[in-house]
Amino acid sequence: MTIRRCVCPGSYDPVTLGHLDVIRRAAALYDEVVVAVLHNVAKKGLFTPQERLEMIRAEVQDAGLGNVRTVEFTGRLLVDVCVEMGIQAIVKGLRGETDYSYELPMAVMNRRLTGVETLFLPGDPAFSQVSSSLMKEVARFGGDVSGLVSDRVHAALTERLGQG
Repeated sequence: MTIRRCVCPGSYDPVTLGHLDVIRRAAALYDEVVVAVLHNVAKKGLFTPQERLEMIRAEVQDAGLGNVRTVEFTGRLLVDVCVEMGIQAIVKGLRGETDYSYELPMAVMNRRLTGVETLFLPGDPAFSQVSSSLMKEVARFGGDVSGLVSDRVHAALTERLGQG
């Protein structure tokens, strides 16, 4: 029996409730979900890749998602990670038309390179305007991002940005 495996890639700097919604929904559809944390060495993230992995692991554990694991990847194509790990599909959440326009060319190229399909899940409307970048910007200036990130992530943002 083939294990149905997908990947949910992203920078997750930090993980938001929108990310977690997509991961939770993917976990209901697949036997195993690999959350792949992209580390772009050209960009300085607010959180280190290890901190991001730990936050995601804690959130996944709290949600009782035993079929989700996390990995970090850098300096390589996501589809190469998929082939190496036996992953059949890439699952991404879409907040709207802009996400679709950005993601579609990558999905077509990924399928062309390796045959790995990309599946798009419409995002929960409650999180349609939530992005990691926006959460960092709002939190940086003392805005309230509770309800858009978990309490754990909110505390980490507050501490890291010196708002506590």
